[in-house]
Amino acid sequence: MSRGARRAGAGQGAAAAVQLLVSLSFLPRVVEVQVAGVLDDCLCDITSIDNFNTYKIFPKIKQLQERDYFRYYKVNLKRPCPFWAEDGHCSIKDCHVEPCPESKIPVGIKAGHSNKYLKVANNTKELQDCEQANKLGAINNTLSNQSKEAFIDWARYDDSQDHFCELDDERSPAAQYVDLLLNPERYTGYKGSSAWRVWNSIYEENCFKPRSVYRPLNPLAPSRGEDDGESFYTWLEGLCLEKRVFYKLISGLHASINLHLCANYLLEETWGTPSWGPNIKEFKRRFDPVETKGEGPRRLKNLYFLYLIELRALSKVAPYFERSIVDLYTGNTEDDADTKTLLLSIFQDTKSFPMHFDEKSMFAGNKKGAKSLKEEFRLHFKNISRIMDCVGCDKCRLWGKLQTQGLGTALKILFSEKEIQKLPENSPSKGFQLTRQEIVALLNAFGRLSTSIRELQNFKVLLQHSR
Repeated sequence: MSRGARRAGAGQGAAAAVQLLVSLSFLPRVVEVQVAGVLDDCLCDITSIDNFNTYKIFPKIKQLQERDYFRYYKVNLKRPCPFWAEDGHCSIKDCHVEPCPESKIPVGIKAGHSNKYLKVANNTKELQDCEQANKLGAINNTLSNQSKEAFIDWARYDDSQDHFCELDDERSPAAQYVDLLLNPERYTGYKGSSAWRVWNSIYEENCFKPRSVYRPLNPLAPSRGEDDGESFYTWLEGLCLEKRVFYKLISGLHASINLHLCANYLLEETWGTPSWGPNIKEFKRRFDPVETKGEGPRRLKNLYFLYLIELRALSKVAPYFERSIVDLYTGNTEDDADTKTLLLSIFQDTKSFPMHFDEKSMFAGNKKGAKSLKEEFRLHFKNISRIMDCVGCDKCRLWGKLQTQGLGTALKILFSEKEIQKLPENSPSKGFQLTRQEIVALLNAFGRLSTSIRELQNFKVLLQHSR
């Protein structure tokens, strides 16, 4: 695979840059003011994270994501939702299974078997929205014959390695390699009740909380009362550290995903060519302190907290990759060596960060109680990863699965410190092993967080220019 191929999909163009500058100049100053200070549950401030990410991490992680080893992710997008019956891949209200022109609707439906779908076909605006959502949310499966041949070689190499952990369903016939550079995470039109149900299920059924305590969701959620937000956070502060951390990780992931969609929104489509850039109205709807009743800044702080957790995991797993036995194999010896050198450089940077989250403070109480809580923690997160199979947009499902697997891998690392310390130099260890997919997910998920924080940094700089 050529170096030129790695650059596919990179860059936004002059027009998008101008649009970015003009649009972001109207971002309210209050966002900049309130997303600052020291984070709860750790001794680290936001300014230090911004500077560290901007000058050390972001440029290198961006390069790494363009390397062949990290740009291809194998994923099964055809697994059925295990929790509820799917209502189709178009989530816009009353638009479900058949978001197509009437001429393409099956004969059975035309004959009156489903008046609901005929009604949708006659609603031009909703139909157009559904068609756009399906188009933008579709996966670009373009892969060269050279790439496909390489994947066979990669699988043969991976099979020759000793694995001591349960492999994901990447061996399923339905699993396929996806070029992440050809499928960037951005706005797809996936919204409404289907998207809300996914996040509502995550927060209301899988975070540690009694059903009587409601978390304030995004503006799409029905309001349950003016004091819901404060009563929720009063309750949250009374939880043990582990349960607070779990909530912040999920909230941070949610905030990061929303930031990517706001920063890469479909602004207009002229002559079939889409123009992508920041949507300030959407950003304010999700993060503005006034429009979110103070919830927005909390979400952004949780993004920083999640960044710290994954940063800590990278610093802890460095010894695993520093061994000579670990090879980031793609078949190109020179490129593989360059990729590993770049990865080790990133690890050195992560270890140099002076204000890491102290994971030793977690699960540190009574041994029996700590073990039980850790298992409960693991099962809650595993359940959330399964909910990603309920996402109705393929591209959203792709990035949701990748980022949850990346976070899951980070947690696996933080809970395996002793096993990592005992790793032999020239042979695999039964105590700790990472698959190719876990490695790809771990670094790409952290790359998404790094990009989110870089976007917020851009907002601050452009605000200063506008003043």
